[in-house]
Parts: sequence; C-alpha cells; structure tokens
Amino acid sequence: MAIENVEDTWSAQELDLDRPDVDAYRDLAEALRSRVSGGVEFDEYARILYATDGSIYRAEPAGVVYPTDTDDVRAAVEVATSHGVPIMPRGTGSSLAGQTVGPGCVVLDLSRHMDGILDIRPGEQTAHIQPGVVQDDLDDTLAEYGLKFAPDPASSNRASVGGGIGNNSTGAHSVRYGITDAYTDAVKAVLSDGSLIHAREVVIDSPEWDDIVSKDDREADIYQTVREVVEENASEIEDRYPDLKRRVSGYNLDRVIYENDDGERVLNLAKLFVGSEGTLGVIVEAELSLVTVPEETALALYCFDTLPDAMRAVPVALDYDVSAVELMDDEMFRLAAGSDGYAEYVDPIPDRAAAALMLEYDSELHDDFEAAIARTNERFLDNGAAFDVVEAYTDADQADLWKLRKAAIPLLMSMDGDPKPYPFIEDATVPPAELAEYVEKFEEVLADHDTSAAYFAHAGSGTLHIRPILNLKEESGIEDMHSITDDVTDLVLEHNGSFSGEHGDGMARTEFTPKMYGEDLWDAFKQVKTAFDPQWWMHPGNVVYRDDPDDIGPDADRGVGADMRENLRYGPDYQSLEPQTTLDFADEGGFSELVELCNGCGTCRQTDGDVMCPTYRASEEEVQTTRGRANLLRSAISGDLSEDEIHSDRFQEEVLDLCVGCKGCKSDCPTGVDMAKLKTELKHQHHEAEGASLRERLFANIDTASKLGSALAPISNWATDIPGARAVMQKLFGIASERELPTFSRETLQDWFDDRGGSTVSRAEADRKVLLFPDTYTNYSYPTAGKAAVETLEAAGVHVTIPDDTAPSGRAAYSTGMLDLARERAETNANRLSDRVAEGWDIVFVEPSDAVMFQDEYRDLLDGSEVSRVAESAYGVLEYLDTFRLDDALPVEDRSLGAAGAVSYHGHCNQKGTNKDHHAVGVMRRVGYEVDPLDSTCCGMAGSFGYHDEHYDLSKTIGRLLFDKVEESDGDRVVAPGGSCRSQLGDRDGIDEIPPHPIEVVAERLPDTATTSRSA
Repeated sequence: MAIENVEDTWSAQELDLDRPDVDAYRDLAEALRSRVSGGVEFDEYARILYATDGSIYRAEPAGVVYPTDTDDVRAAVEVATSHGVPIMPRGTGSSLAGQTVGPGCVVLDLSRHMDGILDIRPGEQTAHIQPGVVQDDLDDTLAEYGLKFAPDPASSNRASVGGGIGNNSTGAHSVRYGITDAYTDAVKAVLSDGSLIHAREVVIDSPEWDDIVSKDDREADIYQTVREVVEENASEIEDRYPDLKRRVSGYNLDRVIYENDDGERVLNLAKLFVGSEGTLGVIVEAELSLVTVPEETALALYCFDTLPDAMRAVPVALDYDVSAVELMDDEMFRLAAGSDGYAEYVDPIPDRAAAALMLEYDSELHDDFEAAIARTNERFLDNGAAFDVVEAYTDADQADLWKLRKAAIPLLMSMDGDPKPYPFIEDATVPPAELAEYVEKFEEVLADHDTSAAYFAHAGSGTLHIRPILNLKEESGIEDMHSITDDVTDLVLEHNGSFSGEHGDGMARTEFTPKMYGEDLWDAFKQVKTAFDPQWWMHPGNVVYRDDPDDIGPDADRGVGADMRENLRYGPDYQSLEPQTTLDFADEGGFSELVELCNGCGTCRQTDGDVMCPTYRASEEEVQTTRGRANLLRSAISGDLSEDEIHSDRFQEEVLDLCVGCKGCKSDCPTGVDMAKLKTELKHQHHEAEGASLRERLFANIDTASKLGSALAPISNWATDIPGARAVMQKLFGIASERELPTFSRETLQDWFDDRGGSTVSRAEADRKVLLFPDTYTNYSYPTAGKAAVETLEAAGVHVTIPDDTAPSGRAAYSTGMLDLARERAETNANRLSDRVAEGWDIVFVEPSDAVMFQDEYRDLLDGSEVSRVAESAYGVLEYLDTFRLDDALPVEDRSLGAAGAVSYHGHCNQKGTNKDHHAVGVMRRVGYEVDPLDSTCCGMAGSFGYHDEHYDLSKTIGRLLFDKVEESDGDRVVAPGGSCRSQLGDRDGIDEIPPHPIEVVAERLPDTATTSRSA
C-alpha cells in the first residue's frame, strides 16, 4: 500500500533576505537552478551549515542542492560533473566518521524532500522507501502492522534510512538482527554519468544476466568487473574479511555474490551500495526487508565494580538468548548525573558501579521474563562478579534506561574544557570472546599516550565504543590521535577484528583500510570504485583512495590520498574570540565554550518528542536547528565569517530572530547547548551597537502597556476592532494583523486581592507563607488563574500575599535582548524580596516563564547571596504544591484517578528546559484527573514571537504540531500553564475560548470556589 506524505512547512526563504552565491561557484549554481526544481544554495551560510556533521571534521562544500525527485538528482550529478565538481549525498548529517563532509563537493541533501515511504507490503514484510525518511518515522508507520526496520542506531530519531544504508548502520540489537546490509534487498541509484541503475538480485549467467552484460554501457561494465573482482579474490576475501556480526570497513565484496533462497547463485549490487558512503552512486530508492516487533521486552542492568569484570561477562551473556548486550561505564554515569536532561535516568544505578551491562530479553525468545532474568541473576549475581541488578519490566522504566544509553555519545562530548573523548577509533569490533583481552591491551595503548578513555555501547557484538580523551586544538593531540589509531588498528588485526563495526570509514578511518585488507583487496576496491565511477566524482577519498595521480582513475589528483589529520573541525590553527558578555557564562566555561559544546550529533533534528527544535520542525531547514545556529555562531567567533556579519540583517533575522528562545535545547541537547541564552546575549550586543526597534521596546515594556490597557478596559479591548486599527498596528509595530491580541481586565489580580481583604489564612495559623508574584499577564489580562492560585494555596493552609512593590520580572526585556532593563528589574526584585525570603517567605508564580526567569536567568544577570536566595525560593504554583505535597491538604472529596475527568497537559517550554514541567501532572492526578502529558514542542507563540508580522505563519505552523498532539490525545480538554500557550491553543479552528491554566482545574476540585470558574 502506498503511503501519502503530507508536508506543512514554512521556509526562511519567506524572509526575502539577500543570499548571494559565493563567487567561485556562481556559474555552477546558476546552471543547477536551470535544471533542478528543488532548492539550490551556494551562499556562505549554506556552505558553513553543511561543512560539519557529527564527527571531528569540517570541510566546506561547494554548495547544497535539495532534490525533489530522481530527475533532480540526475540533473544535479550531470551539471556538477560537467563543471568539474564532485558529488556527495547526505542524509541528516549525524555520522561520526566524517563521511557526510565533502570538501568542494556539491552536497545533495536528500532529507528535505526525498523522504517518502512509497509502499509497504505487510504480508511480504517489505517496504519501499526514499532515502531521506527518518528511521523512527518509518518505524512509527510500520508499527500499525507490527513490523520494524531491524537496524536501530542510537540516532534513529533523526538519522535517515538512506544514510544508514550508505553507512551500513546498526545499533543495540545487532546481536539479534545483524546490520543494514542484511535488510537492503534492492536499491535504485544514480551513477556519476547521470544514469540510473536498479541494483537487485540477478542470477549469474541467467538470461537476465546475459542481457545486462551484453550491452556497451556503464551497468554492463560494473556487473562484469564486480564478478571478476570477487571471483579472482575469493581466497583473499575468505581470509581477510573477519567473521563478525558487525563489519563496516571497506566495500562488501564478501556479500555481493551469494546463494539465494532458491539455491541460485546471484550477484546483488545493492549489497555493495550498502556501506559505500556515497562513493559508488546516489541511492534514490530502496527495497527493505522488515522484521516483526516483539510484543514485550524486559531489561536487566548488571552493575560491576570494574570494567574488566563487565567485559568478561559479555560472552556469558550471549548464552542466554538476549536481544541486546550494552555497556555503560562510570564516566557516562557521571556526565549524565550532571546533565539537566539525563540526571533522572541515572538515579537507579548504584554510585559504586564502575561499569554496567544492560541485557534485553524479548517475547519472541522468552515466555517468562522474570524467569529469564532469574537465570541471569543466578549466573551474574550469585555466581559472577556483578554486585547489583536494576530490573525494568514496564515500557516507561525501559525507556529511561534506553534514553540514558542512547545519549552516551553526545553526553561524552559535553565534558568541560578542550580535551574531549573524540570519535576516531571508537567502533573497532573484535569477537566478543576476545573483548576483555582487547580492552586490557587498548588501555596499555592509552597509557603509552598518557590519556584515558570512556567506554560504552554494543559489547554483545564486540563493538565497544572507546573514545580516547584528547585535545585536538593542539598539534600534539592530533599526532596522538594518529599514533593511537595506528596502534589500535594493529591491535584489532591481532584479534581478528574490523576497524569499524558501525560508524564506517569516512575521513577518520579510510587512511587505514589498506592495512586491514592487504594489497590485493585494496586494488580490488579501486577497481570496483572505478567501474562505478571512472572519473571518481562520487565523494572521492572516502572508503577507498588513489595512492597517487598515476593510480587507476582520472587523469587528475581527485581522490588521491587520505589522512585522518586533515580537515579537522578544530586544530592548532583554530582560534575563537571570547567576547565580553553581560550574562554570566562562567558555568558553561565561557561564551565560546558553550558554542563549541555543539558536537553536531543532530539531536535537534528530531521531529517527534521533546521540545527541541520547534523552528526546525516547522521548516525542516538546517539553519533552524540548534546545530545550524551553533555552526554559524562558531564561524562568527572564529573568523570564518566577517567581523561585522553578526550584525547583518540575515544573521539577526534568520539565525537569531527565528530562535524562539524556548530553552528546549538546554535540556534536550545532550551537551546542553543553551541557544536561548546565546541568542539573548547576541541580541543585547546588537542593540548596543545598532539600537533596538520600536517593537522590541514595546514588548520589553509590555507591563506598562498592559497597565494602561487594564485602566482603559473595556474600551482598550475594542480598539483593535476599529477599521484600519490592525493595519496601523502592523505598519507601526510589525504586529501581525491576523493575530488575536490579549484582552485586558479592568479589575486586576491585585485589585481583587486587596478588595477581598488579603489572605483568608492568617500568618499565625499557616505553616507556609507565599508571595504570589503579580506577573503582567495574570495581573492585567487573566486574573482568573491568579484567583485560582490564591484560593488553592489558601485551601492548603498557606498564607498568601501579593506584593505591591515589585518590578516586572524582566522576562519580556530579557527575551528581546534588552539586558540592561532586564538586569535593572532583576536587581529591584532581588533587593525587595531577599529580606522577606530570609524571613521564611516563598515566591510563587502563576506564569511559568516568570518563574524560570527568577530561577534561572536571574543567576546569569546578577551575582551575590541576595539573588541566589531569591532564585532558590522561587516556584511555579504547581511546582510549589508538588514539591511540598501541599495538595495532600486540599479538601478534595474524591481523589480516585479519573473522578474529575481527563485532561491533556501541554507543559511550558521554559519549565521543560529546566525539568520542572512534571509537577503539574502529579498534582492534577492526585486530585482526581487522568492526565495525558503531551510530548509536545513549543506552542509557537513564545511570548511575543507569535505576534510578529514576519513570524506569524511560522508561529501557526509550529502551533499546528501542538494542535495535532491535542487531537490525538484522549483528554476531555487541554490545559496549559503558559499564557501565550493558552492564547495559541485558543486560536484553533472551532475553539471559542482559551483553555484553562492547570491551577484552575485543580481549584475546580475544591468546594465553594465558584469565583475561580472561567467566567469569573
């Protein structure tokens, strides 16, 4: 059955900014635009965005093409090669060996448009796909049929299947399923002459074979050359290719000729395309075999006092029909514990664990998980070296452990300082039985180079990711990397292993491939490459290289040589400017260090789950990822961009202004790249240099405007209905005329509180005292939520007052980059509230963004004991109730789950970014609601962002992602704590009013609280 692909995206091209092609490739770019229907970008930014991937390498391409179909790919290849420029296909750029970085290449980004699922045949367990489809998206679609694509790399939430085919990827379950080449049955690929080849099983010497080889064309030459090379080198292939579940180095000469299920001897070029890293052609379609999804799984994580103890347990674990055997070490646990996004997942693991093996059991192999784990408990705990086990049977508990394991690579790259655990020999593979001895000898190599390493990954298949810690900004570190690689590849050969078992050759390992395969097979690789690509146009220098210009291939130096020390992202010549900043970046190691924390892993390209990155999800453009922004920032501080580029219209409007400041990257990015903080600092510097716009000043001072609007209500609420008023508003302030504006309440929250005579709970009888902060939106536009907060807190026995001497929180000024104003307001509030906090008062907020402003951003704006005291005593209202379990004291009659109905909960991005959004869920459940916490991204409003004329369409596109989540949820109604979130949700088609704040639905459970109803 065919699958319809519906795209609803926004493009930064709508900003109509100047994007001139670089001079060197202007003619090529124009020629491509005349032939290709997809996008063509040869400007300076595009080249920077595609100069890196998830590896240690950086090399600027000629430019980027976004093909829409096979015809576009063919045209792009023909045009590029006619201009003497090589080609490199790319998926999502999450690769770790540099195989999606191509100096001077035309990059074909197949992830933008060629991401379709063309057909699924459940009965045959096959799928027909385009290369750009993300693996998790494919698996989500297949789940309806109980199927999945078996290889499961840790990057599956953003990695494309085509990239996995080019890399021959695999993941944690290779023990059970093997790797990608086993599941790629056929491909269609564009060759370097623009011709299309359909690689599939062809029975050797059959009529079909004879028909193919009888022709005088590229395809005939390929089939004859490959057969000849394989048959002539049969003994070398038998001797040199190691017998492993995972072997990704070089070309798959050992798998291209085989006997099929009918007993026929076939040649299948698809097996050769797998793992070829784009060096043979551009895959445009693929036929995949699928496997059934086990109905249930269970995990057991065994803890060991030493790494060698864990290694010696690996071959034993394989005797128990496990579907995965994964290793994590204490360095990874340490880094996870210090990460905002992953600390909770490491909590179950004992502090003394130096290493842990995680075993997975599935229901296709085991009928009784508890019995299966009891058997391994007896072996590892009672009669082995493990001292503890963490058992996980529920989906949620298993998901937590897998999330921890899958975060290993980017977490390790978050280490402070320039020395990092870099990937270059990290996925060498040896037989599992030899793993313990291999690790011991590996540690000797490390000791010889006076360094250490982090250890994790797929121990069950012998692929142990070992990352030596080096400083690649120093010449000595680079030479150590080369020397370690030389020593370790020798060690791998001693243990009958493969230099790569997962991450491929790329720039990191191609140099050493001749050592693994020997002279005869190295010559065979070059013959195969030349048959497919006589002039070596396709990603030259990867997988295989020419020894000199006179070697087989073109009459040029294209594809000559390989040296892992070249094209490094950082090197001895790399320098970055550490700017003077208004915000405090000490905790991040400095502004530049925070920018450089981005390792290119591409987690920000995930499109389902978590928050990061909402603008990428709406646009699917690399420039809108956290990675893209970090790459451009790094180029700005290192001098790759001109000194004044950061103040240009394009940098400000496309790179910075399209970041909504949601703070999702602060927690979702495994290395913690806080782009919202970086953006705010840069916007402040821009204002200092160029001044702020009228609209920025208006929104920074929104409290003043709201106070006036409240005083003039209801007349102020009618003003925008005056004919022409919205057009004037759009022209003067750049506020979208289509956007519904907040209305104002004549009676403010403070007025209401004063009129009722203050708190109904005296200080004497209260256990806790709360200063309820009168944020702008709650006070002037939506006091209903504030009333509900007051009455709920009082029902819990809390004495409440609303201070009348505070300044606005500074959130609005901070979000617009007006840091002097934000600091002034922060100082006022810290000074006025600090003494009261010292006297035992807590500060509670209805609006989440204001709570997080106090908790997080105040520490970046100010220092000293006063601000620390205030920040530590600040809570969102649901966070406050949950932290101190005050909801237990609420007089709720029926607390049974579902007694109050079901709600869908959209947490606020700022609270998600600081891991505080879960509190509302607990409170609502304990007062009787079934709660579905939506795994949703930003609502798209992001404070003032959704009101901007130029951002309105983008805001609505992001909003529709949230609306879809709401529609899929079983909740009777949706609740959201953020005022802007509720505004966006209230603008949905067919919705007449904005949804309630969670504190309102909690208040609904109290007796005699009619004043907190939404009509109040």
